[in-house]
Amino acid sequence: MSILICGGAGYIGSHNVANFIGKGESVVVVDNLQNGHKEFLHPAAKFYEGDIRDAKILDKIFTENKIDAVIHFAADALVGESMVNPLKYFNNNVYGMQILLEAMVRHGVDKIIFSSTAATYGEPERVPIFEDDKTLPTNPYGESKLMMEKMMKWVNVAHGIRYISLRYFNAAGDSLDGTIGEEHDPETHLIPLILRVPLGKSDHITIFGDDYPTPDGTCIRDYIHVLDLADAHYLALKYLREGGESNIFNLCNGKGFSVKEMIVAAEKVTGQKIKTVIGKRRAGDPAILIASSEKAKKILGWSPKFTDIEEIIRTAWNYHAKELRI
Repeated sequence: MSILICGGAGYIGSHNVANFIGKGESVVVVDNLQNGHKEFLHPAAKFYEGDIRDAKILDKIFTENKIDAVIHFAADALVGESMVNPLKYFNNNVYGMQILLEAMVRHGVDKIIFSSTAATYGEPERVPIFEDDKTLPTNPYGESKLMMEKMMKWVNVAHGIRYISLRYFNAAGDSLDGTIGEEHDPETHLIPLILRVPLGKSDHITIFGDDYPTPDGTCIRDYIHVLDLADAHYLALKYLREGGESNIFNLCNGKGFSVKEMIVAAEKVTGQKIKTVIGKRRAGDPAILIASSEKAKKILGWSPKFTDIEEIIRTAWNYHAKELRI
């Protein structure tokens, strides 16, 4: 039996592919390479280039392989873009989930692990955030992910497809051997944007708003290493295989860092001063996102190994700075 990983050539997906294969799993990947990098794929993975909105490619994959479970990463994930182009997000994310679930129903695949997001909560009512807190997204990206969760809920009721939705916070860091890293075009994630300055690719890092109701006026986020995310996906699969019921879990470190604190930490890691420029707030950005992962620790037996922010940034720096050493 194999695991189908949708979006397995992307940043988080490719780390999961490597982790699952390292655990002895047989992995099949489908990715349209819109945001993915084929060179990041583990050589042991069976790869199909295609879009999950194409029912024909999914039928081909499910027919040619004995799929035990699906891990779903294939989605657009830029908050700012979703605010100006919401229909793209509902098409790729929501419609993509519909086509995927329909294929799973047709082929009798009854387990799915979904890459969800902290954006489902919107502006939190309390800190830390718990899984049963209100979900009121402040952007179409978060709204689309919440809709995808609800789709799985009702398909579970109707067709018995059990799901785990992993609401993770800010994914960060890179593989320890430097072979897989965070590469987006355009880049919107904070750590690689910060590191562009010491790499000589940018003159400065723009801080989007310094007037938030936080101690230093900049947004606070909870950063979780991509390898810790990969471990959680493996444990979630184990949980479903052992008969666990559908569930939702936060994946986070439970500690927040402001944008300015992240820049200071990056200066320590790189040994270089990083120039900053203050810009306007981005639409749809909550001031503080920090969560509790106690539920995942209790039920899945998961616990993050990377809890020091400088250590997380250092793994990213080791990946991005390799071109300086060539």
